[in-house]
Amino acid sequence: MKMDLRLAVAVPALVVAACSKQVELPVHQFNVPAPEAWRGAATQPIAPGSDWWAYLDDPGLDAAIRKALDCNQSLNAATARIEIAVQQRLIVGASDWPEISVGASRIRQRLNFVGLPFPGLSDQVLKSTFSNAGLTFNIGWEADLWNRLSSQKLAADAGIAAQEADRLAVRLSLSGQVAKAWFAAVEAHSQVEASRAVVEHLEAVVEWTRESYLYGSRSPSDVRVAESDIERARARVREHERARDRFVRQVEVLACEYPAGERALAAALPSLPSQVPAGLPSELVQRRPDLMAANQALLGADARILEARAALRPGFALTTTAGTASNRLLDLVNPGLNAWSYGLGIAQPLFNRGRLKANVQATEARSREAAANYESLMWKAYLEVESALAAEETLQNQQRLLRDSQTTTRAAIDLAEQRYAAGMGDIFSILALQRSVLETQGAVLALQRARIDNRVDLHLALGGSFSSAPPVQQAPDP
Repeated sequence: MKMDLRLAVAVPALVVAACSKQVELPVHQFNVPAPEAWRGAATQPIAPGSDWWAYLDDPGLDAAIRKALDCNQSLNAATARIEIAVQQRLIVGASDWPEISVGASRIRQRLNFVGLPFPGLSDQVLKSTFSNAGLTFNIGWEADLWNRLSSQKLAADAGIAAQEADRLAVRLSLSGQVAKAWFAAVEAHSQVEASRAVVEHLEAVVEWTRESYLYGSRSPSDVRVAESDIERARARVREHERARDRFVRQVEVLACEYPAGERALAAALPSLPSQVPAGLPSELVQRRPDLMAANQALLGADARILEARAALRPGFALTTTAGTASNRLLDLVNPGLNAWSYGLGIAQPLFNRGRLKANVQATEARSREAAANYESLMWKAYLEVESALAAEETLQNQQRLLRDSQTTTRAAIDLAEQRYAAGMGDIFSILALQRSVLETQGAVLALQRARIDNRVDLHLALGGSFSSAPPVQQAPDP
């Protein structure tokens, strides 16, 4: 009997070794050519191991982003989803090993024998009471002949990788949100200061206009126009103050702080280098989290195809039971009363109204869907990067033109002042030019912030980078 039991264990192992083969996934061709270099603007290599916002050299921004990454609840939820995927992988991997269980039973039963023709006992009911107890040790195991279980594990591994990529996407998106809110607050603060300078200038204009009116050189309408200008300028100050307050509170909430509107800001918007760190186009697929997640989703869909196809083939299972049975509890430890059984089973689906074949076709369709989504996302990624790079150059040119306009206006002010000192012209034209310079300063600030926002969008499109990647949780091989 011992030899039979050994054969029951050895035969399945030999069958598995002979029939199992490496999992071969479908091969997909994608028509998304990656250029050798970005076309939208000149770029430079990415510094390895650096945060994408590091070259902006803003300690306040760095502190706000790091605090947000440490406390954000969306990141905690993404981490929990990774843990769920890891545990699901452990559940799937447990199929590699036999399922072992032990059991104990105790039965006491009475039987009644009614209607049996025993002489002299026709008016009585015969009864029999007996007991039975048993201990069992059970083993069940399914052989992975067609890589059905291996495909399940591969799909589960892809699920873990996809969740990890999703967490990276949350980190990247969160850092972008904090950066945009931070620079919006800094720009609003600078706009407040610029608007106040306009107000101070207009106050001088109003005073000069009133004096000119008293001397008869200006009409009452000139006074009204000047007073109207200063009221509009004061309203813009209040508008920028509200914007600054709103964005500061947004930064505080993202950094898990109470939105009291008290967080200190940088004194000015940072200067941007002419060339952006963008890396190579071929690196985009390996760096952008949503592309990584889509790739893993495709891998999981392909693995599900192999799992569905394996369900069409015969299944092989081994069951073994050993133990003791007796009508006395003390006899359960008697080795002479042992009992055992083992069985080898093969099951081949014959008729299920096409359910298994339909499942294969459904998984193949899901794979095609995942492949189409992945290719579409690649086109979108390249479009976002190239558009941001092209906008970078356009915004830079706009900013240069505005600054040239400021320089030209200041030169006109100098000329007007020289003419006024020589007795030609009037002070009103000089004040109008000075107001133009101050108002242009607000446009320059808005455009500078637009460049920074576009730079943030570019880094989001590129996939960003982190100095220390979050820990990757892998399921141990069971």
